[in-house]
Amino acid sequence: MSGDRDVILGRIRGALADRPQVPPRPPLPPRSQPVDVPGLFAERAGEYRATVHRVAEAGVAERIAEICAAHGAVRMAVPSRFPAAWLPPSVQPLADTSTEALDGADGVITACACAIAETGTILLDGGPGQGIRAITLLPDLHICVVRTGQVVASVPDAIAAVAPAVTERRAPITMISGPSATGDIELSRVEGVHGPRRLEIVLAG
Repeated sequence: MSGDRDVILGRIRGALADRPQVPPRPPLPPRSQPVDVPGLFAERAGEYRATVHRVAEAGVAERIAEICAAHGAVRMAVPSRFPAAWLPPSVQPLADTSTEALDGADGVITACACAIAETGTILLDGGPGQGIRAITLLPDLHICVVRTGQVVASVPDAIAAVAPAVTERRAPITMISGPSATGDIELSRVEGVHGPRRLEIVLAG
């Protein structure tokens, strides 16, 4: 089987050998007006029905406490290396990320790898405070803390930001644009099909 694979790949490489190299993408022209990148992210994420809370970093724990209280959430899954200063005393953190534990959690609180302003998308790469992919797919409520310095302007900028995690750790990348939703059920938007129905973003900084 391996030999057949090598033959096929060899033929593909041979067929592509004389192809011209793709020229590098030219830089984008400068914008006439400066863009508030974190502000644009908040606007676009809101268009995807995420709730965005802009706070100073010192106010993250207080805002998380308010969000949890509004949702009646106490038992929250919290990944390892999530900043302790961001956790309010009212939250009961669950370090257990087994399926059974996550199924009984009221929600999950995570950090992120970066966020994209032009699409309102959050990227997770399993780094500090983010946990395994299942942690953001099973609970019904996801609270994600995004530092303003983590917000990049475009998709290529975000891909460059998470590239080291992919190449060095072979990390899977989770991209989140609003609560989990589908329009495939009788052409109606249904939320929570394959992930949280409620996405609360704390934009800190």
